[in-house]
Amino acid sequence: MALTDRVSDDRILILAPHGRDAEVIRQVLVRNGFGSAAVSNFDTMVAELSLGAGACVIAEEALHDASLRLLLSWLQTQEPWSDFPFIVLISKGGGSAPRTTRGMFDQLGNIILLERPLNLETLRSAVASALRGRQRQYEAREILQERMLSSENLRESRAQLLQLNETLESRIEKRTRALAQANDRLMNEVIERERVQQAMVQFQKMEAVGRLTGGIAHDFNNLLNVIQGSMDLILFLSSDENAKRKAEIARRACDRGGKLTSQLLAFSRNQRLNLRPTDIRAMFDGVRELMTASLGSSVELVFDMESQSEFVMADTNQMEMALLNLAINARDAMPGGGKLTVKAGKAIAPEGLLPAGVYGLISVTDNGPGIDPDILAKVFEPFFTTKDVGKGTGLGLSQVYGMAQQSGGTARVLSERGAGTSIEIWLKLAADFKAADSKEADSNPKLAGIGARILVVEDDSSVRQSMVESLEALGYQVSQAHDGESGLTELRREKPHLMITDFLMPGMTGAELVSAANREFPGLPMIIATGYADMEAIDKVIGTNTVLQKPFQLVDLAATVDLALRQNALSPH
Repeated sequence: MALTDRVSDDRILILAPHGRDAEVIRQVLVRNGFGSAAVSNFDTMVAELSLGAGACVIAEEALHDASLRLLLSWLQTQEPWSDFPFIVLISKGGGSAPRTTRGMFDQLGNIILLERPLNLETLRSAVASALRGRQRQYEAREILQERMLSSENLRESRAQLLQLNETLESRIEKRTRALAQANDRLMNEVIERERVQQAMVQFQKMEAVGRLTGGIAHDFNNLLNVIQGSMDLILFLSSDENAKRKAEIARRACDRGGKLTSQLLAFSRNQRLNLRPTDIRAMFDGVRELMTASLGSSVELVFDMESQSEFVMADTNQMEMALLNLAINARDAMPGGGKLTVKAGKAIAPEGLLPAGVYGLISVTDNGPGIDPDILAKVFEPFFTTKDVGKGTGLGLSQVYGMAQQSGGTARVLSERGAGTSIEIWLKLAADFKAADSKEADSNPKLAGIGARILVVEDDSSVRQSMVESLEALGYQVSQAHDGESGLTELRREKPHLMITDFLMPGMTGAELVSAANREFPGLPMIIATGYADMEAIDKVIGTNTVLQKPFQLVDLAATVDLALRQNALSPH
């Protein structure tokens, strides 16, 4: 039994009684940077939990006829901030576990079920997710301890004031005022503690919703990619103008669907910013219809743009979502109706707000009642909201502020009681950017490397077929594989000029295929085509490879393949 790799609050405890399962899992976790320890039974696990741990990995067979008395007793004595996570490895299709064993799952509380045979990346991701959740519990513990200490200090102060009040009649009036102030501070601390607890619950709920939306967006991206590819092929190959018109309508609908999934990924916080020169006027045109529908007929929407359109460094999808958030906040602040003005132009940053210089400025101004000065400084704080419970998450303005900061700018709020509110977003100007550069690529591009051999590895047959047909229509020779193992076999059979692989596949993942291909075929250009949400995980395997985000248009595919072939000299065997 390998205990005490390190004793810390981030350890992973492993209970897998059969064979070498526990040692194999421990070695996998250690290679991925997780401290871990294998235990032989539940009693030992409870003893180790008392020393400190971040999560437990339990094989389902360990629950067969097991006595959980000590473990359940430990769980029931957890502090209010603690909800210890368990990762249970279950057999595929339910296995042969007794019904009583499956009934124990509910008793464990915070549980993640992983189906075997186990994908190593899935195990790593589940352990990382469990540790992130545990770390947030530790942060909540520290906050609660600070609050309790403050409350205790205040209670002691109150007792001292009462004693002085009894012994020093000459100071009655002064001490009474001090006692009242101490009592107010105590009440404020109690209210603050309750707010933090509610915010923690809300945060956990939003985290779960974020994971769900990220998964939906991934699958929806694959569906959109098939439709997008088919419409692009019709536009590229067909001479029937009626069919091309209808295909163009469907293609535009796919574009809208792509924006929707991008917003879902942003909501789940798995979308990295795609900063590029953005035409403010074009961005306003793209969000105008959605803002109008969200505001309703009682609010007048006005766009005020300087005569010369400016280009700023921004993520268009994130900016559109920020403007929509601000519009909804303004609508809620004007229940009786009013006017909302969206204005854009250039301005010199006020001293202390940003480094000196000229920036792009977008302001969203309403003529509502304004914001109380007492809460003006809190509006960008996460989870701060003046709306009733259940009517707002308190994340909208904090997301706007975070997006502006990530873009190299900032956001600020200007408001006076009775005179409305203005939210300003300051962004860097796109220096030396020419409007002509923003035009879309020719729908019939002239490509380098025509006739080059390309291997497509994709587990979704519809997506794979769409990509193969698109590449063949562009003049390339295409081979295909339905999973990572088949892709590696095809690479060994005949080395192509370029490999395009999906990132998230069963069995050997795209990351593992890229790693194997780099070892056996150094210098082979590769493109990772993905609709997967976890961009942080993708960043770890990109290297010199290119990411093609699903859903993509034919011109995007053509340009990405052409760039990869131009940057890497063709070297077929």
